[in-house]
Amino acid sequence: MALHPFVQKMMEGARAAGRPALSAGTPADARELVASARTVLGTGPAVGEVRDLDIPSRAGSVPARLYRSAEGDEDGLIVYVHGGGWVCGTLDDFDLLARALVDKSGCAVVSVDYRLAPEHPFPAGLEDVEDVIAWASEHMSDLIGTTVALVVAGDSAGANLATVALAHLGGGVAVALQCLFYPVADTDTGRPSYLAHGEGLPLTRADMQWFFSHYADTSLHQNPRIAPVRNQDLAGSPPAWIALAEYDVLLDEGLAYAQRLRDCGVPVSCVTVPGLAHGFVRLFNHVPEADAAIAEAAVAIRRAVQSH
Repeated sequence: MALHPFVQKMMEGARAAGRPALSAGTPADARELVASARTVLGTGPAVGEVRDLDIPSRAGSVPARLYRSAEGDEDGLIVYVHGGGWVCGTLDDFDLLARALVDKSGCAVVSVDYRLAPEHPFPAGLEDVEDVIAWASEHMSDLIGTTVALVVAGDSAGANLATVALAHLGGGVAVALQCLFYPVADTDTGRPSYLAHGEGLPLTRADMQWFFSHYADTSLHQNPRIAPVRNQDLAGSPPAWIALAEYDVLLDEGLAYAQRLRDCGVPVSCVTVPGLAHGFVRLFNHVPEADAAIAEAAVAIRRAVQSH
């Protein structure tokens, strides 16, 4: 399928405005670029409650934000880990998505503001995510007044942190589903999808190489806790629902990771969304196909929590 017209227009507008690539400047520059998109992306639906949290962790505490429905009778709790190449992204940047997940899934959401590289390189952010998942599982009744099924979700580098954390936690935390949007699953930037989609799209090959360089020393890039497709033992991982983008450097490794999970006996549903590029999940106000992908994820989440 051809690249979606909205994505084409978005990239043409960025080029006409001279908008630099994420990797063209400093981490602070990249964070400002991500934040500048909030006005264009719009807002998420209204929810019943939004409350900031400080969740205890081995490093002190992790800022997070709780989103609840107006009814307050959620069937599940989603821990959401945002993308941004381990370098970018804040709670405000992903506020609209957290709201959409509450609205569509019937679950409460805890959005995690984990520590970012390069100020806090691997494994700082990963440890934050592990600690938040474990804490949320143990303190669910403190958050929403009852105990329900737990789901862990994320996009891009956030999906990487989510799935790696779950593999590490294993059976120690009961998780009904891991919901991953275009996860970073490997550090091999020579895969065919990197070569086919590495330029002229929202996420480039150069961007990913830049992100990897800030996240961890090159000597660590083969570590399965950075490149989970290299983990030979994922048998304890929760069932997975994975959505990939057709025009994405991460497409091939996402497919490979889905297969690796299957090979380890993990139930997996994996869809590739045609016509869309990396980052589509936050475009739901503008792209019906992105909205439909979130709705499909919400269906999978509801089924998982109701049967768990």
